[in-house]
Amino acid sequence: MAALRYLKALADETRLRLALVLFHYELSVNELVLLFHMGQSRISRHLKILTEAGLLQSRRDGLWVFYSALSEGEGRRFLNSIVPFMLGEDPSSADLDMAARILEDRTLKTRQFFNEIADDWDEMNREILGGFSLPEAVLSAVPKGCGVAVDLGCGTGEVLEYLRPVCRELIGVDGSPRMLDLARRRFDCHMSGLSLRIGELEHLPLRDGEAGFACINLVLHHLSHPLDALKETARILQPGGVLFITDFDQHTQESMRTLYGDRWLGFSLDTLRGFLDKAGFTAADYRLQPVKKGLALHLLLARRLPDVPTRSASSLSF
Repeated sequence: MAALRYLKALADETRLRLALVLFHYELSVNELVLLFHMGQSRISRHLKILTEAGLLQSRRDGLWVFYSALSEGEGRRFLNSIVPFMLGEDPSSADLDMAARILEDRTLKTRQFFNEIADDWDEMNREILGGFSLPEAVLSAVPKGCGVAVDLGCGTGEVLEYLRPVCRELIGVDGSPRMLDLARRRFDCHMSGLSLRIGELEHLPLRDGEAGFACINLVLHHLSHPLDALKETARILQPGGVLFITDFDQHTQESMRTLYGDRWLGFSLDTLRGFLDKAGFTAADYRLQPVKKGLALHLLLARRLPDVPTRSASSLSF
């Protein structure tokens, strides 16, 4: 019986605590070691038991392995039924607070990294992109008659500079104050029609349906939860609005984590399309662009579906 298998797997306080934390968050093995103050072999043994019981799933990204509760199916329904009985009790509450702090620390480290390398960021991008012009690729994806366009993770504003002649209003969002400072310097006093806003892509400082076009270039692989960012992007786009994504194809170059602050070693096309589908987009066009260092970029164009939840017709070829 499935219920007996699940109950046996959870008949241990540590595994019960692990199941609760991973019901709410996706964490790496090293992060779980830090959270529970246990050796890696002990944590791995508990994770194996929970996974084999059909309660957890794992995701390998290069040398890192991340765990989370199953997102659907029988095991998920079982966890849905028991999680309410674990909330609000010690040590469960402390575990969830610590997990939240670990994720906050991820975000702070990413922001600090980009503040430190902001002055060199454009040159670092050129070392990867070579002769490929990312701003021109974005420009060719903008629908005719675009009113408001937003660059999510705008960095130093290079893409915004290219979009200015074809959009009535531009919005740039970035989580790094230093990046936004450099973007302001790029435009000097010529800020008419341009708004630069600090914010995280998972919680965008934009209204529902504020933009008709959005681009996210070489940003998703820096995020802990790319799907959350895409759901937020769907919220701020008008129904039928266009999204252009540029990001790395899946690779195995671990050095990208330390050199460029990457959290994901790229994405498979199926993974990106799965994210888009869950966020409320339909893919419209695609191509794979080889760049330097043996890497390749997904260039993916999508359109927001009309029935995407919110908080409060031109050709798409490029």
